[in-house]
Amino acid sequence: MSFVTTTSSCKSQTNTPNEKSRQLSQPNDSQIAEYVVEIFEDSKGNLWFGTIPKGAARYDGKTLTYFSIKDGLIGDVVTSFAEDKDGNLLIGTHSGLSKYDGKKFTNFTDKDGLVNNTVSELLIDKTGNIWVGTWEGVSKLNGTTFSNFQIPKPDVTLLQYQLSMKDWITEIIEDKQGNIWFSRDGYGVCKYDGKSFSHYTKKDGLASNNVQVIHEDNQGNFWFGSRVAEKDNPNQDGRTGDGGLSRFDGKTFTRFDKIKGLSKNDIYAINEDNNGNIWIGANGLGAYCYDGKDFTLISETDRKDLMPFGYGIQDILEDKKGNLWFGLSGGLFRLKGNSITNVSQNGPWN
Repeated sequence: MSFVTTTSSCKSQTNTPNEKSRQLSQPNDSQIAEYVVEIFEDSKGNLWFGTIPKGAARYDGKTLTYFSIKDGLIGDVVTSFAEDKDGNLLIGTHSGLSKYDGKKFTNFTDKDGLVNNTVSELLIDKTGNIWVGTWEGVSKLNGTTFSNFQIPKPDVTLLQYQLSMKDWITEIIEDKQGNIWFSRDGYGVCKYDGKSFSHYTKKDGLASNNVQVIHEDNQGNFWFGSRVAEKDNPNQDGRTGDGGLSRFDGKTFTRFDKIKGLSKNDIYAINEDNNGNIWIGANGLGAYCYDGKDFTLISETDRKDLMPFGYGIQDILEDKKGNLWFGLSGGLFRLKGNSITNVSQNGPWN
């Protein structure tokens, strides 16, 4: 579904990119960006990378092109992508939402009805509704108007230093049955079936209420990656607690406390490859590959500066060609054999 930008109910600003400014010439060894936090493949096979602080980067198989504020993008901290049925790319940033039609950007902020300009997640569901997750809740675009989609809060006890937190939406997915799932930092996960809400928290078996990522596998299991809430503690001596990986089969939660890095740790990325393997980013360690029986850790990288504490995997994507990509705190990487290889602006792309 396309945004409609000519109605009074959804005002917008349109910017046309400067074609010459989009091609960046930088040293061959420079990284895609300091942080690559989102990876997305569009319907044409282009790979898009959400970066901090270089905006959106697109690789079309030949050329790496950057889109930033000076090109019309609303912000240079890019956290999420989605593509509508007309091929328009939606780009979530920490300054609002942009729609890119291949030629120009149309931008939306709280002045157009967004609940908050710090966008963290995007979903276009099967019926064409656009869900926008922010740091203060969810906005929904149905047709031409943004509306605030209220999600009730579960009965949880926040830590003292969490009491001022609002409603950071960390993930939105649509499952195979058409239910919409939301993960919220501090409030676990919530399933919306179109009429009612079901909440799942640490009391139900989640590793932590600070859920960062949701993935539904091809067997119908739900995987949740959580972070350690206690790391927000202003007292350094109290920065340990529960976090890590949980799996939900619809009835029972399973945790993986005996696997190093999958408990009392931060997990921001989970994805499934075409062979049914589940890939999990374990902060500070590397990527686990789960084949249904065993967890195999891939930690070898050609960037030794990432080990052991800077190894933060922010996103994982397998493209249509079967290449596995990793967005890290440190740059862009891909799987080559049994190691994770850095891909700078100059490659290697193949």
